[in-house]
Amino acid sequence: MRKSKKQSGMNAQERKSVSALSSIFALRMMGLFLILPVFSTYAHGLDGALEHPELVGIALGAYGLTQALFQIPFGMMSDKFGRKPVIAAGMVIFAIGSFIAGMSDDIVGVLIGRIIQGSGAVAAAVIALTADLTREEHRTKAMASIGVTIGMSFAVSMAIAPLLNTWIGVDGIFMLTGVMSLLSILVLYVIVPEPTHTGHHSDSEVTKGMFKQVLRHGALLRLDVGVLILHMSLTALFVVLPLVLVSDNILPSAEQWKLYLPVMLLAFMLMVPLIIVAEARRKMKQVFLSAIAMLIAASLMLAWAHDSLWWVAGALLVFFTGFNTLEASMPSLVSKYAPAGAKGTAVGIFNTSQFFGAFVGGVLGGFLYDPIAQNFATLFYVVAVMLGVWWLIAWFMPEPPYVATITLRVDIQDQAMASHVQAQLLALDGVVEVKVLLGEQAAYCKIDKHKLDEESLLHKAANFC
Repeated sequence: MRKSKKQSGMNAQERKSVSALSSIFALRMMGLFLILPVFSTYAHGLDGALEHPELVGIALGAYGLTQALFQIPFGMMSDKFGRKPVIAAGMVIFAIGSFIAGMSDDIVGVLIGRIIQGSGAVAAAVIALTADLTREEHRTKAMASIGVTIGMSFAVSMAIAPLLNTWIGVDGIFMLTGVMSLLSILVLYVIVPEPTHTGHHSDSEVTKGMFKQVLRHGALLRLDVGVLILHMSLTALFVVLPLVLVSDNILPSAEQWKLYLPVMLLAFMLMVPLIIVAEARRKMKQVFLSAIAMLIAASLMLAWAHDSLWWVAGALLVFFTGFNTLEASMPSLVSKYAPAGAKGTAVGIFNTSQFFGAFVGGVLGGFLYDPIAQNFATLFYVVAVMLGVWWLIAWFMPEPPYVATITLRVDIQDQAMASHVQAQLLALDGVVEVKVLLGEQAAYCKIDKHKLDEESLLHKAANFC
C-alpha cells in the first residue's frame, strides 16, 4: 500500500485549484440564485403571463428539470472527453440560456432560456476535476470548501438581487449571469491547473455499478425525498413571496434587500450552534427534525399573516434558519449513510433529487397561485403539508452512524490481494466499513474517530500492506 503522507494542510496548487473551482461554482450558482427573489414580479409583466400565469412558476423552476436530467450524464462525459472541455461546454450552454432569457419579452422565451440554462449542468464535472486536483486526505476538505462557497453565494444573491434589479432589471441580471458564465471559462483555463492524472473517484463521482445499492438504501432514499421537498418548498415559496411583498404594499421591490440581508445574516448565525450541536454532541436526527419543524412553522406563519412586514420577516428568519441548517447537514448525512465507496453515487442521486425538487416547486406554485384571487395562503398551506409529510418520513429515519470517510491509495495486483487488504483494515478497532476497488487502486474506509482517527489509521495500515 502507498500511504499518502499526512499533511498539515493543502499545498499551494491544491489551494489554488480549490479556490478557482469554488469561484466557478459560485459564479454558476449565483446565476441561478440571483433570479429567485425578483423573478415573479418581473415575469408577471411579460407578454403571455396574464393568459398563462402558471408559466411564471414553471419558468422559475424549469432549470431544475434539465439540471436533474443532465448533471449525472455531464459527469460521466467528463470521464470520457475530459473535465475542462465538458465544463466549458456546460458554461457556454448556461450563457446561451441566460442571453435568451434576458432578451425575451414574453414568458415563453424566458421559459426556454431557463430550460437551456439548466442544461449546462456542470456540477458533477467540476467535482470530478476537484477530485483529480486534490490528494485523498484533503478531498473532503476541498468538497466542504465548495459547499461553503455555494452557501455563501446563495446568501449574497438573496441580499443583492433586489439592488441589481433596481439598477439593471431582471433582464439585465440574466445578461450579467451569462457574462459571468463565460468569464468562468477564463478562470477554468487560465487559473485552474491541468491535472497530472485523471481517473474515476468513487467517493466523488457516480459509479454505474452502485446505483442499485444506493437506490435500495432506505435512509438515503429518505434524504433524497427530503431534499426534493426542501427545494420544492423554497421555489414554491418564491413564486409568490415577492408578489406578497409588493401586493400588500409591505415593501417595494427596490427596498426588499433591507429584508433579505438581515434575515440571511441572522439565519446564518443561528444555524451555526445548531450544526455544532448536531455534529459535536451527536444530536443529528434531533436537530434535523427540529429544522424541518421550523420550515413548517414558517410556512404556517406566512399563511396566517402575510400582510405584516414584521411577521413576514420573522417567518423568513425561522424558514432560513431551518433551511440553512438542513442545507449544511444533509450532505453530511448522505456521506454518513452511504456505503463505503458509494458516496459519489449517493451524492449524485441526492443532487438530482434536489434539482428536480426545484422544478416541482415551480410547477406547484405556478398552478396553485391565482393572480386575480391572490390566494397566497393556499400555497403556503400546501407547502406546510408537504413539509409535514417530510417530517413524518424523517421521523422513521435511523440514527445516523457518526463516521468519517477517508481514502487510502493501495498497490494491489488482483482481487485476492484486494480482499486481503480489506480484511486487514477491517480488523482495526474503529474501522467500521472498507471497500477496496482494484480498478481505482483505492481503499475507501469509514471510521469512528472517537475510537480511531485518520492519522492512526494511516500509521497502522502501513503495517498490514
